[in-house]
Amino acid sequence: VYWTEVGEAQILGPELIQETIEKIVQIKQGMQAARDRQKSYADLKHKPMEFQVRDKVMIKVSPWKGVVRFGKRGELNPRYVGPFKVLERIGYVAYKLDIPEKLHNTLHVSNLKKCHADEPLAVSLDGLHLD
Repeated sequence: VYWTEVGEAQILGPELIQETIEKIVQIKQGMQAARDRQKSYADLKHKPMEFQVRDKVMIKVSPWKGVVRFGKRGELNPRYVGPFKVLERIGYVAYKLDIPEKLHNTLHVSNLKKCHADEPLAVSLDGLHLD
């Protein structure tokens, strides 16, 4: 049933279906345009993370559950430890690092950050306790 004016009802089977299909196509095109626009904004801020063998990197420890970082809690905790040397690249997004045996030595690139600081200023793994 299709309402054109108040009080009138018309049954327009194929026309109604065609109009609905056209509206769906318009909606899909609008959603695709919004997705493309958002992707272009995100790509402007995205920096590809790549490290070379023998580069020094820091390991992110803030998202780890069950980790007490240096006996402190709160926002003043160190978020990265290191630096550690990159031993090898594994695939496109993982790296093998020269870290102590108690930790897994292959990490995703999202958990790494290039080390630009001097080594004496860096935070070591000594104060990190795993539960």
